[in-house]
Amino acid sequence: MLFAKQYYAISEVAKWFHVNPSLLRFWENEFDILKPRKTRKGDRLFRPEDVKNLQLIYFLLRNRKFSIEGAKQYLKENKQKADTHMQLIQTLTKFRAFLLEWKANLG
Repeated sequence: MLFAKQYYAISEVAKWFHVNPSLLRFWENEFDILKPRKTRKGDRLFRPEDVKNLQLIYFLLRNRKFSIEGAKQYLKENKQKADTHMQLIQTLTKFRAFLLEWKANLG
């Protein structure tokens, strides 16, 4: 995922993940690696690093079906390994999209 801005509003990030902002706030309370900045009004601003961490949390909870506690434990023990897996998945996803586009252009 390429980032065009330094900060993203919670509503924008929630749309990317197809979740409610309340779920992102819940995950923020549950996972120490999520630390979005807050404005004076209390609005959350997510940095690209926060979004990457959210991708990892989303993957563990939604795709791998970890429990909250299981995901916390996994991140505690395997953060570097998990980051590598996420990068690999993103690369493969981009490659798949490229191949599908190429196939469509051939037919």
